[in-house]
Amino acid sequence: MLKNILITGGAGYIGSTVSHFLIDKGYSVTIIDNLITGHKHLVPKKADLIICDIDDEKRISNLLDKKKFELVMHFAGLIRVDESVKFPKKYYEYNYIKAKKFFEICFKKNLYNILLSSTAAVYGNKKKKVSEKSNVNPLNPYAKSKLKIENYLIKKSNKLAVKYIILRYFNVAGTEKRMRTGLISNFSTHLIKRACEVITNKRDKLTINGDDYNTKDGTPIRDYIHVSDLAEIHYLSLKYLVKKKKSRIFNCGYGYGYSVKDVITELNKISKKKIQTNIGPRRKSDSVYLVANSKKFIDLFLWQPKFNDLSKILNSSLEWEKKIKKMNKN
Repeated sequence: MLKNILITGGAGYIGSTVSHFLIDKGYSVTIIDNLITGHKHLVPKKADLIICDIDDEKRISNLLDKKKFELVMHFAGLIRVDESVKFPKKYYEYNYIKAKKFFEICFKKNLYNILLSSTAAVYGNKKKKVSEKSNVNPLNPYAKSKLKIENYLIKKSNKLAVKYIILRYFNVAGTEKRMRTGLISNFSTHLIKRACEVITNKRDKLTINGDDYNTKDGTPIRDYIHVSDLAEIHYLSLKYLVKKKKSRIFNCGYGYGYSVKDVITELNKISKKKIQTNIGPRRKSDSVYLVANSKKFIDLFLWQPKFNDLSKILNSSLEWEKKIKKMNKN
């Protein structure tokens, strides 16, 4: 059985975690990453790393001529909502134009199985849990760029032999058990990442972006998923796509909503110290409430998450933050 998987953005947080997971399962992984936001030391030693842009037609065509892959997982792209608001053309270029060109190279070389990393941000602002049938209403250029590449794949599947699985992530956090990889960013907007930076004295305080939302405590509510469970979702999706050849869209979350203040309160308990906070202005294009209905994936795969506990997610995230602080000192 052919077990070669091509991964774009495999030097990033989620891409590297999934790469480790697949190698542990016996797959051969080749990674394409330009290392603009990725980190070489997160790449598994057993993976082949090709440092180039995803729209480098010559190098990628040569790779696809030399190696036969059963599937490509596309993680490469830009993910900061705040940056996308400032530089919408940049996000359109990286997340849509470059991705589209990459897929076109794949299709020319008869690589048609695509697993796309997407985002729950395509749903916009909802008052109840969102299912895959919920209307999409992206509120920022980042979400719009991801929805655009989703729609491109869907249209291509009507014309070519393209089969896809689109995974819409909710808020991803934590690190895998062996702590080989995790979130590294000097400009992260992730709540859990920033809060852990305060606990480890990398930041003085945590800014809460708005406390006047129409929620139980005035702060936005999110669904958090552990990155190890997300990696397993990719693994199960890979096997399904290769075997069944059926296109699907799945939400990736637990179906539990936690407010910003809920997360801070739980981290205070775990760390046994109080996170210093201040209230800042709302961020443009932030959703008030975004929680998954993941019944579709759970029912199809009879999947049982292993880390669907806020305390586990936060403990894992804090341990990773402590580890990278030590790494930076050495």
